[in-house]
Amino acid sequence: MTDQLTVSVLGTGIMGAAMARNLARAGHTVRAWNRSRAKAEPLAADGVTVAGTPAEAVMDADVVLTMLYDGPAVLDVMRRAAPGLREGAAWVQSTTVGVEAVEELAGFAREHALVFFDAPVLGTRQPAEAGELLVLAAGPEAGRAAVAPVLNAVGARTVWTGEDGAGAGATRLKLVANSWVIAATAALGEVLALARGLGVEPQHFFDAIAGGPLDMGYLRAKSSLILHDQLTPPQFAVDTAAKDARLIVRAGERSGVRLDVAEAAARRLERAAAQGHADEDMAAAYFASFPEDPA
Repeated sequence: MTDQLTVSVLGTGIMGAAMARNLARAGHTVRAWNRSRAKAEPLAADGVTVAGTPAEAVMDADVVLTMLYDGPAVLDVMRRAAPGLREGAAWVQSTTVGVEAVEELAGFAREHALVFFDAPVLGTRQPAEAGELLVLAAGPEAGRAAVAPVLNAVGARTVWTGEDGAGAGATRLKLVANSWVIAATAALGEVLALARGLGVEPQHFFDAIAGGPLDMGYLRAKSSLILHDQLTPPQFAVDTAAKDARLIVRAGERSGVRLDVAEAAARRLERAAAQGHADEDMAAAYFASFPEDPA
């Protein structure tokens, strides 16, 4: 197989659109599909062919990459794509889904003779657009050379967690990593909310922790989005973060682990979404600390 592939990207939201563009820039033939075609149309200017159906998008593709909302959405779209799937094609499944969903999706891959890779990514809008995502992957070593050009086009690095994509090793690691991101985001929102409630200037807090072990670039970056009203366009939307938080809670329950912080963070994100912040950056969970959005 050459390094120039025909790649189908199913799902062109924040991450999928950026991945499709980077694949096209790397010289691959890219066909993309999105449930809302209007969101995919701008990709045509980058050399991506926008398909009308999932089956059309995957026709004769060497690699199918899915970046959709959740596990049920992935399974639904792949069932619709089934008539166009080529036996032996590689499936790079990058949607953040639960462990049970990976098992179900791997079953679909076996039924349709696809080579399945569990390959969620770490990163938000900016690294996605720059092709600098961290890819967490699990899948057969014998098939990795076939997907390496795709992973290299969308990510700066790939961390392999094992040979069995169905075992969801990469997804398990993604859920662990996201649990930290979501917990940190919830904590910074409460810090800023408490500072507001107590009349403390946020900069005094940042000055107090500057250069010490409590200081974090992530804390400052996300706090800046809130303090400077830069929550759109989102790096990682509230609605998607709420979905991921629930996946983390369910993974813990399945493993006999109680995750109180993840559960509370999920409720905060869901409350912020209900207040009208669903499509803003996940830092907007800050607003969940107030009965009404602060002026």
